[in-house]
Amino acid sequence: MDQNLDNKIDFKDRVATFLNKNKKKFVIIIIIIILLIISIILLENYKENENSKISEKYVQAGLLLSTDKEKSKELFEQIIYSKNNFYSILALNTILEKNLEKDKKKILEYFDYIEKLSTSKDQKDLIVFKKGLYLIQISNIEEGNKLFNKLIDSESKLKNIAEELLMK
Repeated sequence: MDQNLDNKIDFKDRVATFLNKNKKKFVIIIIIIILLIISIILLENYKENENSKISEKYVQAGLLLSTDKEKSKELFEQIIYSKNNFYSILALNTILEKNLEKDKKKILEYFDYIEKLSTSKDQKDLIVFKKGLYLIQISNIEEGNKLFNKLIDSESKLKNIAEELLMK
C-alpha cells in the first residue's frame, strides 16, 4: 500500500515538474487554439453574411424583372461573378429563361465562369449539360454534341439523357 501511495505521489511530482518546465509552451498552444477557434467563427460569420447579401440581391433582381430588365440583368451578372455556387447557377438559369442577355458570347462566358466555380462533379456535369443544350438552341449543334459526348465518356449521371439527345 505504501508503494502504491509513493507511486501516486511520485507521478504527481513528475506531472507537476513537467508542467512547470513547459508552462510557456502550454500557454502558447492554448493561445493558438483559441485564436484558431475565433478565426474559424469569424470566417463562418463572414461567409454567412455574404451569402445573405447575395440572396437578397437575387430576390431584388427577381423583383426587378417585371419593371427594369436591364437593372435586373446587371444584378444577375453581379451574382454570377460573386463566386457563390448556389446563386450563381440560379442567376444564369434566370438569365437564360427570361432571355435577358442576347449576346451569345457573353452567355458562354457565364457558363465557363460557373463551370470553373462548381465544386462537385455532378454540378460540373449539369453545367456542361445545360451549356450543351444552350449551344444546340443557338444552332451550334456540333459543339453541343461534343459536350454531350464528353458527358457520356466521363460516365456522368446524365449519360443516359445525353445519349438520348444525341440519338435525336
